Amino acid sequence: MSYKIVLPIFEGPFDLLFHLIDKNEVDIYDIPIAKITQQYLEYIHTMQQLDLDMASEFLVMAANLLSIKAKMLLPKPPKEENPEDEDLGIDPRDELVQRLLEYRKFKMVADHLKEKEQVQGHIYTRPNEEEMYMHLFEEENPLDGVSIFDLLDALKDVLDRVDEQVPTAKEIPREEVSIRDKMREVLRRMVFHPNGLAFRELFLRSTSRVEVVVTFLAVLELIKLRKVNIHQSRLFGDIMIYNRREEMA
Repeated sequence: MSYKIVLPIFEGPFDLLFHLIDKNEVDIYDIPIAKITQQYLEYIHTMQQLDLDMASEFLVMAANLLSIKAKMLLPKPPKEENPEDEDLGIDPRDELVQRLLEYRKFKMVADHLKEKEQVQGHIYTRPNEEEMYMHLFEEENPLDGVSIFDLLDALKDVLDRVDEQVPTAKEIPREEVSIRDKMREVLRRMVFHPNGLAFRELFLRSTSRVEVVVTFLAVLELIKLRKVNIHQSRLFGDIMIYNRREEMA
């Protein structure tokens, strides 16, 4: 099965690193490189399983993390008595930390400018100008407070709970699960949950990893088609799904 979907909120490898740093509540100046590298590679593996379009920067960052991890495993040279040699023991993480700090600085500036732009968009200088009504046509963000990394976190939790049942027969029957059928099923379930349905509840009836992945892709497609909205009210809280239309045509 080959199914590709691209979400504009997917910004890059540094966003993923910041997500992992925040999730593990670690100091950016003292990153546990082995743990972060392992979790980063797990995300890469999950994205590859879903056949998501993945920019080459993610693979470059993975290679850099593995290189830093390898350097930190090397034995440190003995300290010399000469104080002029103190700067020889450079931490392999220093360059990554500086790049993360620089990225965060520019991201904060970009967010600040975006906020200023939104405020400026509500300032009317002349009546009956086009800019005066632009805010009426702004599209609603279907990913309110939720990033692709939050969705991948939720997917990994579901996959960890699914027990694969491999038949002992010589031929393993191929499970046919349609993404479009799953989309219809999700929308039908949303009718009975007008106040929102928890993301994890979609997978309570799932019996295999294939069904879990197809259900996840169906949710992404519904988000892309703007048939559902998702919202996370607090960090690492339940991701809620809300219906935007009555049902699929």
